[in-house]
Amino acid sequence: MTTPARYRAPPADALLVEPLDALTAIYHRPSGTTHLLAEPAPQILAALAAAPLDPAALAAALADAYEVEGGGDALAERLGELVEAGLVERL
Repeated sequence: MTTPARYRAPPADALLVEPLDALTAIYHRPSGTTHLLAEPAPQILAALAAAPLDPAALAAALADAYEVEGGGDALAERLGELVEAGLVERL
């Protein structure tokens, strides 16, 4: 049995976060890039800020803290997008 991948967000001081109505602007200081994110991406970053999580633990954290439900394919897709954008690291 393989261990599921874990994901982590950058340290809080690497991100400047500004909510903008339905979107959230996130400036990633290390890359100098600003990203506009829709829910649940900002919540995923917040949930991963404390410690790296695997997708199941992340889904549970999102459900508990933000009342974001779902997981599986949708969560995997969001994580993939955040990894591609450089905002989340796969461990």
